[in-house]
Amino acid sequence: MAENIAYSNLDKKLFEQLFRQYFSDLCNFARSYVNDNDTAKEITQNVFINLWQNKKGIDSSKSVKSYLFTSVRNRCLNYIRDNKKFRSNVLDVEIADYETAYESDAFSVAELETKISSALDKLPERCRQIFMLNRFEDLKYKEVAEKLGISVKTVEVQMSKALKILREELKDYIYILILFLIGS
Repeated sequence: MAENIAYSNLDKKLFEQLFRQYFSDLCNFARSYVNDNDTAKEITQNVFINLWQNKKGIDSSKSVKSYLFTSVRNRCLNYIRDNKKFRSNVLDVEIADYETAYESDAFSVAELETKISSALDKLPERCRQIFMLNRFEDLKYKEVAEKLGISVKTVEVQMSKALKILREELKDYIYILILFLIGS
């Protein structure tokens, strides 16, 4: 499906296709903020309703995926702000710090891939090797340990180290990463 569409030309068929393609992922994304399935579904449904009702007023130079995830995120943050008893499970941050306009969230996948690659390059070689086997080849800790002839505890320690370094290196890109990883 085209990432950039003329929203004003959005017909029922294309809308239904967008809904089927993104609804589940958007609900999961919303649930990571509000930690309530019904609220997550309601927020996601409202984003789609808003998309349909305001399709003529949306900047069509922005990707559909980015628009939808940004809209869900912003509505979740508004919900959390308005219902202070709920806290975000993604990051423990001040909500006001991330209440930004849609345009500020535009990003390049190529730029993100470069940042991730750069962050991975900063890992010590053995640590990177273990991380790549676990995360990119989907090997369990025990399988990584067997393949490399090391203990499972060593794998655990190295994975913890890798995640700590990557979190620090990519802290400014956490929301973009979430969008990227969910959309993959």
